[in-house]
Amino acid sequence: MSRTGTPAPVTVIGLGPMGRAMGTTLMQAGHPVTVWNRTPSRADDLVSAGATLAPTPAAAIAASGLTIISLTDYQAMYDILAPVIDDERRPAALGGKVLVNLSSDTPEASRRAAAWATEHGASFITGGVMVPAPAIGNRGAYVFYSGPKDAFDTHEPLLRVIGEPQYLGGDPGLAQLFYQAHLDVFLTALSSLLHATALVTAAGVPAADFLPGVLTTLTGIPAMIGDGAQLAQQLEAGEHPGDLSTALMMGATADHIVRTSETFGVDVALPKAVRSHYDRAIAAGHSTKNWTALYEVIKAES
Repeated sequence: MSRTGTPAPVTVIGLGPMGRAMGTTLMQAGHPVTVWNRTPSRADDLVSAGATLAPTPAAAIAASGLTIISLTDYQAMYDILAPVIDDERRPAALGGKVLVNLSSDTPEASRRAAAWATEHGASFITGGVMVPAPAIGNRGAYVFYSGPKDAFDTHEPLLRVIGEPQYLGGDPGLAQLFYQAHLDVFLTALSSLLHATALVTAAGVPAADFLPGVLTTLTGIPAMIGDGAQLAQQLEAGEHPGDLSTALMMGATADHIVRTSETFGVDVALPKAVRSHYDRAIAAGHSTKNWTALYEVIKAES
């Protein structure tokens, strides 16, 4: 929505599953949507539903004050937009525009991109979408954002259509930092799920006999960990009471997982990495402390 309450026009560049989902959701909310993609046929369904297919990236940028970018990484953005601003016929193609980049990259790449956009007269907002494409626009969808607050506030009603906006501050690197940190947990959990399944099936047990139960373990982890705010306080204070479990005890289990994996010929890279955290924590004198003491050997040195 614009400040007048009228659905504002928006451009979407990049029509992978995420870009197409965002374009569809924005159109359903009444926003005029312009799209562009290297492979134009990816826009067919959106165009049939009412979107406008821009013939060039320059036309796509010109069509709206706000452009949402959904690409593989930030280099893909440069590959598409650099020729636009280098064209002498359009020396101010990005002037006054707002770019919201929802592609994945590093926090430092986001900061460099923000400086690049500012140099060419645009406002740059970094975003990290925290749900898969089918969940865009649905309850529970949320997106991290960081960058200039005035630009974010102006377009927050439109961005809310995609998912609940969580604004983190003016540093354009923050949204990617939070995105990567959340995906750190997610990707590690996925790998551990597949590794555990491979371990069981190597013993001749069907995956169907294992996965329903282990998913209960996965979803039960938050209850086992407890209050996040309390955990954060303990980590920041360096307090790791070992009254319920210790690094020594859990480290022994980590070693057993490695040895069981070796017995069945299952890849040991992940369990060895986990075991190394316990080994180093124990070597550093944390054997009688809680598993959270691993934080002391994982975190960056001051």
